[in-house]
Amino acid sequence: MIRLRRIAKIAKVVGKYRLDLLLDKEKLPFGARVFLAPAVLFGQPNGSRGERLRKSLEELGPIFVKFGQLLSTRPDLVPEDISAELAVLQDNVPPFSSALFKQNVELALSGSVDELFRSFEPDPLASASVAQVHAAVLTDGRDVVVKAVRPNIEKTIRKDIALLYTLARLVKKYSEDGERLHPLEVVKDYESVILEELNLQSEGANASLLRHNFADSSMLHVPEIHWPYSNKDVLVMERIYGIPVTDIAQLEAAGVDLKVLAERGVEIFFTQVFKHNFFHADMHPGNIFVDATNPKSPTYIAIDCAIMGSLSSEDQFYMARNLLAMFQRDYRLVAELHIRSGWVPKDTSINDFTGAIRSVCEPIFQRPLSEISLGHMLIDLFATARRFNMEVQPSLVLLQKTLLNIEGLGRQLYPDLDLWQTAQPFLEQWMKDRYSPKSIFKQLKRYAPDWLEHFPQIPPMIFQALKSAQQSNTNDIVKQSTSMPQQTTVWSKPLSALGFGSLGGGIAIGISQWSAALGQPPLVSLGLVFVGLVILVLRKP
Repeated sequence: MIRLRRIAKIAKVVGKYRLDLLLDKEKLPFGARVFLAPAVLFGQPNGSRGERLRKSLEELGPIFVKFGQLLSTRPDLVPEDISAELAVLQDNVPPFSSALFKQNVELALSGSVDELFRSFEPDPLASASVAQVHAAVLTDGRDVVVKAVRPNIEKTIRKDIALLYTLARLVKKYSEDGERLHPLEVVKDYESVILEELNLQSEGANASLLRHNFADSSMLHVPEIHWPYSNKDVLVMERIYGIPVTDIAQLEAAGVDLKVLAERGVEIFFTQVFKHNFFHADMHPGNIFVDATNPKSPTYIAIDCAIMGSLSSEDQFYMARNLLAMFQRDYRLVAELHIRSGWVPKDTSINDFTGAIRSVCEPIFQRPLSEISLGHMLIDLFATARRFNMEVQPSLVLLQKTLLNIEGLGRQLYPDLDLWQTAQPFLEQWMKDRYSPKSIFKQLKRYAPDWLEHFPQIPPMIFQALKSAQQSNTNDIVKQSTSMPQQTTVWSKPLSALGFGSLGGGIAIGISQWSAALGQPPLVSLGLVFVGLVILVLRKP
């Protein structure tokens, strides 16, 4: 009965905002057409399709609002006009009672609020779809905020997600772009994200790691998590005091150098992505504040670490090289990198792909660098690659969306921000450091215990590879010898070379197979293969 009422409300909202016009009704089954038929009674729609969709999600409630926020991070799936509207969705959820909040905290921490805290503010600082936040003071006098999950929210989430899956199946089956949009995968990603947000311990762990990564930096501050008071249902963290990053007037009044602030935002982003490979992926203005204690060297403050991103080692490497190649206007290298990384099929025509990339990027570079958007360039690049059957990885899309947020924020602070002036030296230095002797030694040191543990497996692999190589070479020699006179002295050196060559090749192949089996990075595998090849090069004549 409850689900039927929910479906009835969805039908009413669909009609009110004429969302039926976004579907191809001719492809819908009879039952779906009957379901949508009353929508015409609401007359012609008011507002753009993006605005109508945004308002409908707001009316359907917090779970649908969160879903719209997730969709706004997927410009690879959602048209730009709709994505822009969904990006302004905000959680405007009435707070639940202070008494119930205290009850949840006491249940989670097995103690009374009066004993756990010196003082506790009954009025919430913030109220969102999943959790609510109150200010408090610990018994030792430290100011903190207490975050707790809404009561019974998981049950509500699971009911609405079941409806979203139903809608996704309809979109996949009957929408013109159903296959390309991967609606079931999108809902599955959303389910994973929002259920993970219910586990506040996960958010706390993310914040702790991000704080650790910037422990020696004055660029970014992340609130400290007070773990004795925190678990999956309650999170207690340092209370921060700063200026909202979008309050330009207050930042200027405090004397903050906005150019430095904007450039630091870019540097923080690239540091997170390429140095730490762990980046805050929900960098909307509501989660960012500024510590203006030292206005000439301002510090960012980041909160709400529920959504974080990371790249595989290969994607991290290829993304850095792609960005450098694009700004060097080496479009063929960009195409080659996409193919080498496996982002597009191996049989892709390199010339056709290069031409398509050139047609996207070259007009962009006719503008001043300060007007070039890396985020939008990546959107255009991925859109072009999709024509060549590229399946964009969610981690790359999350990176792209975060970059768009950082760019937009940076240019709001300082309109003449030249993103590339900050990014280029960082990426070039990162590439140099990646292959420095120190970096190679660090990788070797990191994986040495694994190698020693599996070292006994190497001799059988080498023996098998050596046996196969010798058998193959012997067969070739036998074939050649049938048409040549038998001369022992002539064959002595080639056979000697064959022995050393097979040994070196066998060691190289064996170690390569062993390293691959252990899942070692390509750089480490290459170093191990090199050891085997040295034997071949240094063999006796």
